[in-house]
Amino acid sequence: MTTEILLDHITKQLRMPTIAKQYRSLAREAEERNLRYEEYLLALLEAEVQTREENQRQRRLKQAAFPIHKTLDTYDFTFMPSLNRNRFLTLAKGEFAERKENIIFLGNSGTGKTHLAIGLGIAMIQNGYKTKFITASELVEELLIAKEEHKLGAFEKKWLKYDVIIVDELGYIPFSKTGAELLFQFFSNRYERASVIITTNLEFVEWTNIFGDEKMTAALLDRLTHRSHILLLNGESYRFRQSMKQRENGEW
Repeated sequence: MTTEILLDHITKQLRMPTIAKQYRSLAREAEERNLRYEEYLLALLEAEVQTREENQRQRRLKQAAFPIHKTLDTYDFTFMPSLNRNRFLTLAKGEFAERKENIIFLGNSGTGKTHLAIGLGIAMIQNGYKTKFITASELVEELLIAKEEHKLGAFEKKWLKYDVIIVDELGYIPFSKTGAELLFQFFSNRYERASVIITTNLEFVEWTNIFGDEKMTAALLDRLTHRSHILLLNGESYRFRQSMKQRENGEW
């Protein structure tokens, strides 16, 4: 067997497809540049590592189940002067997740809460964190199914594998008493164990409308806000102002 056949066989066994694809071209390049063996080996291994890291990012991105691809770069912070873009770039590095802190986006409908939450989530994935997106109503529905099937423990354990969970649109749809209790338990289970990002159009004093029970609501807010970054998005609709800007520029 030739050397190349052996290399193809061994790289397949070791599951190193990038090295299998590139060792010939990199060998020619190393020869032309008169590189040492160690430099050639390093170039091969770096190519394999970069491919694996990118594949992992793509898997995490798919697992996150974002409904739409939004980045922090595409959010116009001039529409929301109360927000500091640099603060978001700092949050995206993931230190808040390391400290098991939460982020709460609170503001009127159309102010870009979901955009910012997804943008932050995508940035977190780029930085190596596992993120998952779900609406509050979908989460409650899944919790109710898990309870009915006596799988709540396994359900919560599965979600604890994510460094950050984005729970979108809390407060848009009221929950049943059981649904509210399950959501309370879900958030309580993550308290100081993993981070959550919440978007809501309701001020904290209105959260009783979602969870019904005042004591339960107070206990939940105590947990969620204890170690959290509360970002207020005030003013008129971000989507409305974006549309008006497009109209002024003759884009529609």
